[in-house]
Amino acid sequence: MSKSSVSRVVNGETTVTPQIREVVMRAVRELGCVPNAAARNLVTRRTNAVAVVVSDDPLFSTVVRAVSRELEAAGKQVVLMLAESDGSRARVEAYVAGGHVDGVMLVALRGTDPLPAALARTGLPMASFNRTSVPGVPYAGPDNAGGAALAVRHLLERGRRRIAAITGPLDLFEARERLEGYREALRETGRRSIVALGDFTRASGAEAMRQLLEDAPELDAVFASNDLMAIGALRTLRQAGRRVPEDVAVVGFDDIEAAAYTAPALTSVRSPMADRAIATVHLLLGLIEGGPREPVVIPNELVVREST
Repeated sequence: MSKSSVSRVVNGETTVTPQIREVVMRAVRELGCVPNAAARNLVTRRTNAVAVVVSDDPLFSTVVRAVSRELEAAGKQVVLMLAESDGSRARVEAYVAGGHVDGVMLVALRGTDPLPAALARTGLPMASFNRTSVPGVPYAGPDNAGGAALAVRHLLERGRRRIAAITGPLDLFEARERLEGYREALRETGRRSIVALGDFTRASGAEAMRQLLEDAPELDAVFASNDLMAIGALRTLRQAGRRVPEDVAVVGFDDIEAAAYTAPALTSVRSPMADRAIATVHLLLGLIEGGPREPVVIPNELVVREST
């Protein structure tokens, strides 16, 4: 039997017959051989590691836990890298370009962030938890525009007529798409948009809600582009003496765990972070094996609770 046949068996390749595989593995067991991981990586040109690159995602722990579990189940080592400054971005780019990982998963990078384009130039498989500005980078995410329209139509069906929106940072595709879905649903009924800008945090939702109450005190509903901002909006409405949902109905997006425990419980467009993270991992693992680059759309569902 040739050395190349033994090498192919030990390195997990499938281009050998079952008979040869059985002979080699019996010898490995009898001799007590332990494959050398570094040597195997040299032969296969695989590191069995995946870089998870995170910027400023407020739901960091939920996403990273789901990603880590899924990658570890697939036999991959997780290399968590934070990209929050120019220096950290440069270190991420150098590490990835150095061949230390088989692929890259991006989480919550801004649309203006230069890092995705820099990483794409390395030629490594890359998938994103959010849509990026780099053409050809596949991602897994919800139907943002469709989900926002679903929320607004629900409010219209509840008899609301002056529906405002709190949008996320507009350099993110998902924020722009959710804003467009909100506007499209209002255009269908000839109603005008009332918009305040947030940044996907509770504090920005609270401040945006204060602005909306000053600019459009007659509003009777609010669609927030994520649940954190919706929770901030609920706080401001309570402080302003506005009853929810009697005076102002509120809908969020993502259906995070906290949405069910607000007072009142928050109606939200369900797009589970863990499901999105797992779908992105599967997309990336497929790319590493030469699979398709098509984006994955996670179906939306409106979870109706007490806030509407």
